[in-house]
Amino acid sequence: MSRLTAPALVLFLLAPAPARAIDDAQPFVQVRALAELGFLSPLSHTIQFGKQGSTFDYVDEGGQDNLFLFGRLSAELELNARHTVVLLYQPLEIRSEVRLRRDVVVDEERFASGTPLDLRYFFDFYRLSYMYDLFGASARHELSLGGSLQIRNAAISFTSADGKARRAFTNIGPVPLLKARGRYTFDCDVWLEGEVDFIYAPVKYFNGGSSDVEGALVDLSLRAGLPVFRASNVFLNLRYLAGGAEGTSPDDNTVGDGFTANWLHFLTLSVGGQLDLVDLF
Repeated sequence: MSRLTAPALVLFLLAPAPARAIDDAQPFVQVRALAELGFLSPLSHTIQFGKQGSTFDYVDEGGQDNLFLFGRLSAELELNARHTVVLLYQPLEIRSEVRLRRDVVVDEERFASGTPLDLRYFFDFYRLSYMYDLFGASARHELSLGGSLQIRNAAISFTSADGKARRAFTNIGPVPLLKARGRYTFDCDVWLEGEVDFIYAPVKYFNGGSSDVEGALVDLSLRAGLPVFRASNVFLNLRYLAGGAEGTSPDDNTVGDGFTANWLHFLTLSVGGQLDLVDLF
């Protein structure tokens, strides 16, 4: 019996979970943990500090024409197969070192052509979301609508390699978002999922700032996955992350007029895993 038990247990764990019928009863409480890891490719990214400042192209002249480490962690609490609360942590930091090909003005600080420059673009964010699943009775399909509250945590700096010239900016603020997610599971248990958080905010009351600054954000992902053993899935995720802000918002961090224009378009590719914690017990 002992020679048969171990192989049988391994096969049971590795076998795909059987497809559940649409009318199958679902647990009242489900808890999921998700993680993904991959790379980020900046498609375009420009920034300007001060109305008389230079529009700096991070991709063309700031060393972002490369691939950077990307990761994401989230946890989901689902109640009664319809209500889902999601907590997300998204780290994002890009460091690069370049020698300037032209004079660049950043918030009234002039960095001369030929200056070796250390650049840091740090934009971590935390996001709390709620969604309601219109297909809650189905264990194999999902169409959820809801909203998110994101907390941005930004730190951006331009520093000459000798440390004699430096401009640094920090910002923390809330960003409300609309959210939607859909999922379809095939009979073979392979599933496809699309998810988007987005907002366009032309006024301060929606963009989390203290003055009228135009802002926008799109976090769109497409993923394909399959179960690999009991209570777990693996997936491949393609993500488009874009947005930014433009306007004048005086801040203690600024030396000049407080004008900022920061627009980016990023693409990520990652592999991830999902663990259904309740199903483990």
